[in-house]
Amino acid sequence: QVQLVESGGGLVQAGGSLRLSCVASTRTFSEYAMGWFRQAPGKEREFVAVIRWIADRTYYADSVKGRFTISRDNAKNTVYLQMNSLKPEDTAVYYCYGARAPSDYRDHKSYDYWGQGTQVTVSS
Repeated sequence: QVQLVESGGGLVQAGGSLRLSCVASTRTFSEYAMGWFRQAPGKEREFVAVIRWIADRTYYADSVKGRFTISRDNAKNTVYLQMNSLKPEDTAVYYCYGARAPSDYRDHKSYDYWGQGTQVTVSS
């Protein structure tokens, strides 16, 4: 069983930045695709970004492309989400997900493990 623990959320003004972190409790972290998803009140959980274990390829939702950057440090078993130019519509609980080979990296149901989430609130 892999545990994922997110941190770094908080309250920030529009245009500001936050960096989320997710630490995984596995020695084989480098073999996992790691994704970030978010869920706003009353909305479905949606894909934000993923970093695959193959050549560290990254993919982003159109809504965050150019503003968010996903990265990983395998030595620290940690995946990051750098969020810049934040907008009020980015307000949500952000979840970290992990899987060796998700069948659909944009679908959180394809992942095997997830964290408890961290709240991000962007004020206008």
